Amino acid sequence: MNVELAERFETLRPVLVRHAYRMLGQYTEAEDAVQDAFLRWSEASANGTIDDDKAYLRTIVTRLCLDRLRSARARREVYVGPWLPEPVLSEEREQPEAAAMLADDISFALMLALERLAPLERAAFLLHDALSVPFGEVAQTLDRSEEAVRKLASRAREHVRDANRRSVTKHDEAIRLRDAFLAAISSDDAAALQKLLTDEVLFVSDGGGKVPATAVPVTGRHRVTQLLLGLKRKGAAAVRRIDLVTLNGLPGYALITATGVDTAIALEISDGKIAAMYAVRNPEKLRTISAALL
Repeated sequence: MNVELAERFETLRPVLVRHAYRMLGQYTEAEDAVQDAFLRWSEASANGTIDDDKAYLRTIVTRLCLDRLRSARARREVYVGPWLPEPVLSEEREQPEAAAMLADDISFALMLALERLAPLERAAFLLHDALSVPFGEVAQTLDRSEEAVRKLASRAREHVRDANRRSVTKHDEAIRLRDAFLAAISSDDAAALQKLLTDEVLFVSDGGGKVPATAVPVTGRHRVTQLLLGLKRKGAAAVRRIDLVTLNGLPGYALITATGVDTAIALEISDGKIAAMYAVRNPEKLRTISAALL
């Protein structure tokens, strides 16, 4: 392999993987798409046919993701239960600045909003609004007119607007809330737990039909409290350890049993309370986290 080409590519890989992840909602598939793009780019580079590495790779990654996304949408039509993106683990040492940026880029709320978009809407929005790609280049990437991609991005913007309306919580406060949350559950303290939750707190669990999970999202302080304490009493014996982690820039934790990572839970905080909990249980979405933690 050409070392100089590999080094040029590595400087671009992080932003490409993040773009692919936001397109697909699957980190492992995002890495595969970027690797496929690298192979195409390296061949074209060897032939001296590329003027702008970043633009070329961004275009190839987007088109590869669109192909995968269209297929994925068909699979998700028959997905069992709520769907959540594959969680991305970040290191505590990157906190707090990097986590704040990561939470804005790939928050669960944003990823769920993106999931409701048509593939071309998603691509147009992410290219223009997230990566600041001019509409002229977006039009070339998507093989549509500039007017068409402007409309696609505008429609997408309306859908995702509320996903970015959240209060900013300082890192230390977020960690304090996570620790208090875990302590309340561990001690079966329903009153303490309810004080940490917003009135309309949301709990979403993704088992993908492979492991038990809530069939529909659960909302409301009382209902979520009862659910959490019930789940704790039912599964506490199997949990061997709890790892405190940061998932998609949010404070969270991983429940680890004898067979590996059983559940990864991210806590979304708003105005000093927990507004949402995203519990990923689908084993296929926990492989990357398991490899990092075990």
